[in-house]
Amino acid sequence: MPAEFFSKPVQYLKLIGPRRAEAMQKLGIFTVRDLLYHFPMRYEDRSRLLPAGACTPGEVATIRGTVLAAQDAKPRRGLTITKLAVHDGTGIFYAVWFNQPFIKKTLSPGANLFVTGKVDKSFGPVQVMVEDYEVSEGGDPLGAGRLVPIYPLTGQLNQRLLRTVVKAALEETGSKAGEFLPVELLRKYKLPFFEAALASMHFPETQKDLEAAKRRFIFEELFLLQLGLAARRAAVAARQKEYRCRPDGRLTSAFITSLSYRLTGDQVRVWGEISADMESSAPMQRLLQGDVGSGKTVISILALLKAVENDLQGTLMAPTEILAEQHYLVMRRALAPVGVEVGLLTGSTPKKAKQLLLQRVAAGDLKLLVGTHALIQQEIVFQKLGLVVVDEQHRFGVRQRAALQYKGSCPDTLVMTATPIPRTLALTLYGDLELSVISELPPGRLPVKTFAVLPSALPKAYKMAIDQLRQGRQIYIVCPLVEESEKMDLQSATEIAEKLAAGEFRDYRVRLLHGRMKAGEKEEIMAAFRQGEVDVLVATTVIEVGVDVPNATLMMVLDAERFGLAQLHQLRGRVGRGGHQSYCILITNPKTDDSKSRLKAMTLNADGFALAEEDLRLRGPGEFQGTRQSGLPELKIADLLRDAQIFQTARQEAVALVRSDQNLTRSENSILLAEIKARYSGSGGYLGIG
Repeated sequence: MPAEFFSKPVQYLKLIGPRRAEAMQKLGIFTVRDLLYHFPMRYEDRSRLLPAGACTPGEVATIRGTVLAAQDAKPRRGLTITKLAVHDGTGIFYAVWFNQPFIKKTLSPGANLFVTGKVDKSFGPVQVMVEDYEVSEGGDPLGAGRLVPIYPLTGQLNQRLLRTVVKAALEETGSKAGEFLPVELLRKYKLPFFEAALASMHFPETQKDLEAAKRRFIFEELFLLQLGLAARRAAVAARQKEYRCRPDGRLTSAFITSLSYRLTGDQVRVWGEISADMESSAPMQRLLQGDVGSGKTVISILALLKAVENDLQGTLMAPTEILAEQHYLVMRRALAPVGVEVGLLTGSTPKKAKQLLLQRVAAGDLKLLVGTHALIQQEIVFQKLGLVVVDEQHRFGVRQRAALQYKGSCPDTLVMTATPIPRTLALTLYGDLELSVISELPPGRLPVKTFAVLPSALPKAYKMAIDQLRQGRQIYIVCPLVEESEKMDLQSATEIAEKLAAGEFRDYRVRLLHGRMKAGEKEEIMAAFRQGEVDVLVATTVIEVGVDVPNATLMMVLDAERFGLAQLHQLRGRVGRGGHQSYCILITNPKTDDSKSRLKAMTLNADGFALAEEDLRLRGPGEFQGTRQSGLPELKIADLLRDAQIFQTARQEAVALVRSDQNLTRSENSILLAEIKARYSGSGGYLGIG
């Protein structure tokens, strides 16, 4: 693809100009490339032309004719009806527009045109309620007599203008549209070449041409993305880290011996993969994925201990102060038997304590440091950083992960996520990482019983909660909002907490926890709940991840239809962490089919990976896990669920190509590298391409 022409601002194309260019920017169209990759959202088959009299009432039809006369009517204030009498070769019909009086001047008698709209035969002469029209000037019509593209639009643009501009851009492109995908791949998978595919995506001659063009662009999009990730992964693997770990030593062995349980088969396997990475000369780049409660924390502690026993430092970054403190407390307790100290650094760490921490970390006296994004501040300097662990990576983004890695010299990196991610999405989000999965839950864990009930059943739910409290257990009640919203009929956490403390749970200790509280106050409440000094914790989704209180046995979620499947599964994962039977009650009144499907999936399935697939299907990859915020480039045509087979093929070919030419420096691959840079250099550093 010739860089100069395709990077040309769309403003300088015919018929555009500054005002229309500004409207196009709202659609993400800034350059000729953006315009040509602004694919239609659907196509209408307007190839079958019939006279108006032969059309069925109620059908949307395209009719060709000649304008005979025009008239305006104003039946009431604010409404103008414009009617054109049009002869279709066999008789007269009326083309009707609402509140478009300019049509009368635009389409004068004698004009030949195509009109598309719903046919109405209720009032004598045939009428067509016009949805689209095109003046026939003898050339190839873009809006009639063919498969017609229907584009996503914004206010100041219309379909006719966009079709005309795209057609002009395609004609100007012409022979400039050089192919950049390897010809052997196009032939191997029977995919059309770029110029032909682009023309067929916008103005297909046949349905077969359109399907072939779609396959080409789906493959292209996934192949280029996976190629960039594979190249980045190969570049990291080619580096030599400064510090290389020896095989397992006394600390990791002592820690495993100190555990009151045996590691599961999955944990043993994953620990073996991580150990091998840390003993390798190349820096580890690994994603540890597992369902809630599957035991990822133990594996991360083992990895951090392995760094320590090799005289290296390790750090763990978590997205919230609550989760960072949870990790710190768990690690401090777990590491006490082996005599390893751990520090905690968050935004609310007192200045004096922070300075002491920084001094000890810089001197190498403190080997392990847990914290929030405060860890990436410039003033934090590690003496000998050997391992970086990032928990709930999707909450950070690639740049923050990289900023922490830069604190060391090619340190090993372990990325963890507690929310299962479908494999295709994981290989896209984290395509530069090796993948380890823990799907086996520790022995003795009882499945959480899940129920979805209407708000009318709330009194019964509270009765069940009181029964748990009488047994000495603790409960969570989760609300979507902190304060009452006039725009949305949701229950306020603040109001619920006050009401319950004075009502149903007046004999128990009720506290409120939400994200707007100061860090110190949140920490104090969570500490009290962990220590059993709070019976009922009313909270927002601030407790979605990382909170581990084995004595909590009931999770009640109000307005559950407002949450995604991943969120609901994470919330359910806060209970069932001890030996007691636990419950999750979803209070809900779903109005949409998607909401009903989510809630049904929750009650029937405890497998986080199966739920993740369903979540991806319902919400799409862009919204799943907030991936747009994590830097993932938005896919324009590919769908990771629908196109899983093409994804696998594209990934295999990308990996094979990088294996043969790691930096894509061979002359025949230079155009591929240029295309990847052109597409992804602005994607928040997602591929590490500047």
